[in-house]
Amino acid sequence: MADFQPDLAEEARRRLGASLAEQREANKRWQAMVRSPRSRGALARYRSVLGPPESAGPRRIGDLECEALLWPVPLWPDLRFEVLAAPDGAVWNEWLVRAPGAGGPVLESADDLRPWSATVDEVARAFAPVRPMEGTAPTRWRLAFTTGGRPCVAEFTYGLLQRVAVADA
Repeated sequence: MADFQPDLAEEARRRLGASLAEQREANKRWQAMVRSPRSRGALARYRSVLGPPESAGPRRIGDLECEALLWPVPLWPDLRFEVLAAPDGAVWNEWLVRAPGAGGPVLESADDLRPWSATVDEVARAFAPVRPMEGTAPTRWRLAFTTGGRPCVAEFTYGLLQRVAVADA
């Protein structure tokens, strides 16, 4: 997220009480776990790093059955880190979603789309119809939509809004 919003990421690091050295060390350990030839599967990694999920339950997406696991996120109490896992434990999706029962932002125009304020699902519902677009990395998504007669593209990292490009009128 620091690629898009370095100032917000720096503020978040401070709010969490972590030093820059601690942040770098945590990232180094995570990257080593992900890239290790003896690496556990993604779901096992999340469980070992995040602990037991706050909740887990079956989810049906079209014809697919999966398990949805949610973990609290200390930085954003109204969000949860959601992992959707196949019956064999393979991770299909991992992103931030609004916590059950938490109210989301009011999204009526491009001006309401501030960094770190909304999830992919919230933007998709508010500005339907949207067109999903390929992201620039596995943890990134983009949505194309129109608001106020102007085409927009919203970019997300781990499902959290990072920035919006609005075409000139």
